[in-house]
Amino acid sequence: MATITAKDVANLRASTGLGMMDCKKALVEADGDFDKAVKILREKGLATAAKKADRVASEGRVDILTENGVTAMVEVNSETDFAAKSDAFKEFVTGVLKTIIAKKPADVAALLALPYDGTDATVQQTLVEKIAVIKENLSIRRFVLVDGITSSYVHGFGTTGVVVKFDADAAVTAKPEFAVYAKNIALQIAAGNPPKYVNVADVPVEAVNEEKAILIAQMKNDPKNANKPDAILEKIVSGRLGKFYERVCLVEQAYVKEDSMTVGEYTKATAKELGGDIKILAFYLFEKGEGIEKKEEDYAAEIARLSGVKQ
Repeated sequence: MATITAKDVANLRASTGLGMMDCKKALVEADGDFDKAVKILREKGLATAAKKADRVASEGRVDILTENGVTAMVEVNSETDFAAKSDAFKEFVTGVLKTIIAKKPADVAALLALPYDGTDATVQQTLVEKIAVIKENLSIRRFVLVDGITSSYVHGFGTTGVVVKFDADAAVTAKPEFAVYAKNIALQIAAGNPPKYVNVADVPVEAVNEEKAILIAQMKNDPKNANKPDAILEKIVSGRLGKFYERVCLVEQAYVKEDSMTVGEYTKATAKELGGDIKILAFYLFEKGEGIEKKEEDYAAEIARLSGVKQ
């Protein structure tokens, strides 16, 4: 039987990120063979991942990276906010972003099959290993890849991420004032009333018709409008759509830092000041855990269970 030294255990731990006792057990099982011990730990990691797969991962972080004119934003989820703030989790997210920028996968499934940044292991294999290290269910939920002129903003510890794409003259984008403007637009989108579209022309006809139907229904519920023909109500409602566009269209919103002007007016003023043209082409907004149904925890029952106290 091979002699397992503390240095052997430390080397395996440095390679895998797993605990000392797990590494020692794997080396004993592998009779000191380092590569075999790594394989054993990976197999155990797969088993751990399978056990945790049905656990809700609604925490995590949204992060953004820009390299060589390409910007990537990703949402990676964990079970707890505590895990998302760990160095192991943050390093994994950065590696995922680097992989996305380097390989430009079409979707999450394609990303998982790619080699993880700087390694021979796939992103999926690395994800499984991180689940074993962090001891929580983890998942790569979504990402977006944007080429060209962008600005980005990450709020807090990755609760919200925004990427905005622009079209502007090179002479304009080279000026520091453009960077300030672009950052302000990203901040606008991350504010309390995020838009859905850039311009009025981007709003689907279906969405406009739905809003009209809601407004007409509201008016018909008012006794003062009960006898008015639908054609009249339609005209009144068409005049009220401005408020709808102000709510859902970025360029129609009041600019958060100077609400006497709209975002569109702020953009035109900045373009004129910088001597060129600026257009907001698109924006992407990720809010951590958006749409994921969180599990309601009974902490009192859990503490009682762990302490052996009967309720």
